[in-house]
Amino acid sequence: MKTTLMERMKKTTVTAVLRTVLLVGAAIADAADMSRGANNFYTSEKVSVETVKFNNMYGMEIVGTLFTPKRMDNGKKYPALVVGHPFAAVRQQAANLYATKMAEAGFVALSFDQMFWGESGGSPRGAVLPDLYVESFSAGVDYLGTRPFIDREKIGVIGICGSGGFAVAATKIDPRIKALATVSMYDMGEYFRTGLNRTRTAETRNKDLRTAAEQRYTAFENGTPVYGPGQNDAVFPEAAESNDFYQTERGKVASNDRRTTPASYAKFMNFYPFNDMDSISPRPILFVVGEAAPSRCYTDTAYTMAAEPKELVVVEGANRIDLYDRTEMIPWNKLTSFFELHLNR
Repeated sequence: MKTTLMERMKKTTVTAVLRTVLLVGAAIADAADMSRGANNFYTSEKVSVETVKFNNMYGMEIVGTLFTPKRMDNGKKYPALVVGHPFAAVRQQAANLYATKMAEAGFVALSFDQMFWGESGGSPRGAVLPDLYVESFSAGVDYLGTRPFIDREKIGVIGICGSGGFAVAATKIDPRIKALATVSMYDMGEYFRTGLNRTRTAETRNKDLRTAAEQRYTAFENGTPVYGPGQNDAVFPEAAESNDFYQTERGKVASNDRRTTPASYAKFMNFYPFNDMDSISPRPILFVVGEAAPSRCYTDTAYTMAAEPKELVVVEGANRIDLYDRTEMIPWNKLTSFFELHLNR
């Protein structure tokens, strides 16, 4: 059947429009592609992975993942790292990525779920107890230092975001930790007390404390905890970038429902990880922070308060959560060289 000129023109126009739509759609997709190597669930054929369980000094069970180089020499003792995940996260969120990369570089690395989170013990779930968070790092050292293939004099720590503050606190009191690196560090104590760059008013803080106190009554009377949103997701100053990681396929993990017990947030009032941090010296500290991270204030403060030897690496164009999983932005070479230098002396 012959087509008319009008029909041919109509088909040509529709084809052209479809082609244009596809091209524009592709261009928009390209423009919207901000992945920059985001790969939170990265795995490596060069690394062996094993789920492990161990207790902290209070007899509470911690569940972790041990990452080892696949080609390990029998009889050799390796340097090792304990890697802590962000506050209100689990080990599959950022920590496993860092542990995998460091195992590729020749270290044994242990990630773990913090107490009250993920697969580790503790009740109520999502509770805040900084002292136990800090203890988990030392418990990780206990575990690593008793493995026959680990040199217990060569154990370091990496703390990501909130774990940066917990790792600082652990390193102050545990001389077995020979080198410390923090990435996108958050001081959760100072955040609760004064916010980012001291923007949290005393009125807001005191209102939250009154709410927490009332929730304790409710929880006590009902026998069940009062749960709230994860890490103040609704009002957190960096909620948009946080949710882009925790609430999407980029970083969402089934074992982390992001619930917290707001009444326990008051425990952060008494958490001061940077006090006396000069006592860590002469053990070295590496501070890694994104240039555009609103929470950079905590890293800058800690760097000022730390004694030598210390290093500050500012990642150009990076925000806080970029350094969770954007593999093209994270300074892997610097982390590797830092621990090679200070753990292999």
